[in-house]
Formats: sequence, structure tokens, C-alpha cells
Amino acid sequence: MHCKDVTVRETNVPLTKENVTKMMDSWTSYVRTEGLVFVNGNEYAVVFVHSKKGTGLFREVSDYEILALPKDVVFIDDPSFDVINIPALAELQSKHPEKTVIVRGMFSHINFIKDLKPMILNVIDNIPPAPSKLGALVQRALASGFVDLPIVISEKIIDMAMETPNVTTEAVMFPCKVSGLKANIPTYFLDEAPELKHDVTLIGCHLSERIFKELYKKDVKFVNVCPDDFVTGGKTIVKCCKIKEGCKIEGDTAKVPWGATVPEVVDAINKLFS
Repeated sequence: MHCKDVTVRETNVPLTKENVTKMMDSWTSYVRTEGLVFVNGNEYAVVFVHSKKGTGLFREVSDYEILALPKDVVFIDDPSFDVINIPALAELQSKHPEKTVIVRGMFSHINFIKDLKPMILNVIDNIPPAPSKLGALVQRALASGFVDLPIVISEKIIDMAMETPNVTTEAVMFPCKVSGLKANIPTYFLDEAPELKHDVTLIGCHLSERIFKELYKKDVKFVNVCPDDFVTGGKTIVKCCKIKEGCKIEGDTAKVPWGATVPEVVDAINKLFS
């Protein structure tokens, strides 16, 4: 719900259970109202409302539930916040798990949340480039309004640069020069198909290893940083070079192309949680 379903009423009485009950005993509610926020200065109380059936725009209240009194309320004022975006609300709730959160966001719209249980989506990706491209795509997908689930992201980032200190060969090879990866030993990039003057360790995915063997007709010391091989359970999304377009769901893992688009990521998330 948001402001079309939430009524905000200012009052000058302390927002105790007794005072809220007195106000509600004679309350008449607009037909669309489901939530009621009482405001007294910097204090807030939240009530869930059930109205009697009828034909008018205003109805007598048949029942109500006091969801929260001031000590259990957090008020957030964020003009950039989309108050009807479920993933955004879930992330906000995760920061205040024991509280009822009232949020005033874009266009001064009001919403509140209580006991919204987040659904965790693990995002596993390589860097560079940094920040994680897949992480950014998932954030955009969740902000798009086309994912109507309380999804909260948990990121696992595989930093390829952090693997170089473990290299025991004379040189290291990375898949792409555009990555900008550097090392304090001779460095090669597979996409340049260079002449090798050193014994190298390849840091990359299984496709990189296959390409190396095709180019150089020999095996190579290999450090695997393929995101799919770092999946440890739970709903997870990864990029996969085997996926050309769209997405593929394998158990609790959604795989999207390395060049994935926001619509592909939206589709993957919705199918993963369907």
C-alpha cells in the first residue's frame, strides 16, 4: 500500500495505546484506507484498519489493529525512495528488523512496513570491472518495478587481482586486457593471443582454459574463478559464458549471459523465485 491506502492524521495527544484506542472507537474511514498513521510531533503510531461494507466513500471501522506505538516505530524521510517498490521496502526492513518503518519517499508518498520477511538473492560475480556489473544489473532489475518480491541482495565478489600473489609460475595470464588487471610479474592477456616467453598461470573461467589449450596446444596451470563454481546454496544468480541470451534456471541458480541486459535479469529473478 502507499498514500492512496494510508491516511496520515496529526494529533496533539500522546500516542499511548489508550489514546489511540479512544480515537479509533469513533473513527470513520475512507473506503480505500487500510493503514492509519497518527503523528504527534516526532512520535508516530500505526494502525491497520478494517472498514464495514457499504456504498459510500466513508465507512465506519469494523475492526482495527494497533501495529506499533512510538517506541517501536522508525520514520524515514527520503525523497528518492520508491515507496511501492517491494525490494526497496524489503531492504529498508532488513535494516530495522524489529521495527515498524514509516517511509516518506518520492512525491511525498507515504508507506509503512512491518515484519516484511526478506528473500535473499546471492549475486556472485568477478571483478574487474568494478563495481560488479551483475550486481549493478540486479540492482536495476529490482528498482525497475518488474520484480514484485521482497528480495534483498547478498553479494560475493571474486577479485581476480587477489589471486595473483598465489601464482608460482614466472608469469600470469588474464582473459581480457580491457580488465586493466596488473601484476608484479610478467603479465599476458589471453584475448591478445600473445607469444609466450614465460611459464604462465591462467586466472580465468573454464572457457578461458579451453581457449588457451586451443591456441597453445598444451595444458596450463589454472586458477578457476568461474562464478558458477562458487555457488554454495540458496537462490543465486551468476553470469555464464555458456548462456548466449535469456537465462537458464538450474535448481536454485539462475544463469544469465556475460552481456546480460536488465530485462534478462528481471526474467531470471522472477523465474528463480517463481
